Amino acid sequence: MTLSETEDQARVLGGYDDASRLRQVHDRDWVLDRVPAEAGTLIDLGSGIGQLLEAALTRYPALRLAAGLERSEHRIAEAAARLRPFGDRAVLHRADLTAPPALPLTADAVTMTSVLHWLYPVEERVLGWVRDRLAPGGSFLLTSYHPARDDHGLGGEDDIVREALTELGVERAAVPGLFAAHGVLPIATRTRPAGELGDLLGRFFTVEDSWERRAEVSVRDAAQYEHFHAATFGDYYATVLEPTVRAEFFRAVGRAGWARQRERGRVSSMPVRLWRLSPRTAEPGDSAQPGA
Repeated sequence: MTLSETEDQARVLGGYDDASRLRQVHDRDWVLDRVPAEAGTLIDLGSGIGQLLEAALTRYPALRLAAGLERSEHRIAEAAARLRPFGDRAVLHRADLTAPPALPLTADAVTMTSVLHWLYPVEERVLGWVRDRLAPGGSFLLTSYHPARDDHGLGGEDDIVREALTELGVERAAVPGLFAAHGVLPIATRTRPAGELGDLLGRFFTVEDSWERRAEVSVRDAAQYEHFHAATFGDYYATVLEPTVRAEFFRAVGRAGWARQRERGRVSSMPVRLWRLSPRTAEPGDSAQPGA
């Protein structure tokens, strides 16, 4: 893949089908194991290229409707092609989950995998939206990542990006300030600690159960990690650099990931938690979108 191709990939979040096999696809299978076989309707939030919807419709014949909400028009187009064989059993809505739309949807199950950190710090908007759309007895199945973070709130992918920026000449100590100056909130800050997240979820749901495992990423070479980063994070971090430097930034991220693979036997490892939640009764005045 050339540098310009990687930039284009990041811009449209392309190549996610291949990249997701390194980490996110494991969340999909973990979650689907806990969707009730008799569920008739399912909503997937941040449905991406439709992988979870496709797997759910294939796995559960009783599922008469699977709806996906996704912001990226490019991912929706890819999902539409993937889901075409299922006809009107699958529907897609373009939506920004930081301001979820007032769609006439209810569901026996709602899923959201590898997405919640992107909604920080206004997660309550989508949590209220989900609570109000779950059918009686329905479940919200949510995965959340919890990387260790330093005093600046950096950790996980932030660390790898910091190593890449350092290679490109940015002083290591200057990276948090560079992020802040360009409005890039560290991903490890976006991923609330499990206890803090549990308190937030408890405002809208009863935690019926939760499970935790280690999410590890391993790659065969630098190019594979470059591809993973571009498909997963797009140009989120690249915006801290001048446009003329961004192509080399992606290559540097690949090298940083590959260096970790060789030194540690993996690029990254962090806890991921799966929550099974049931809705609490909304209090008077509650709103999925405060101030709406």
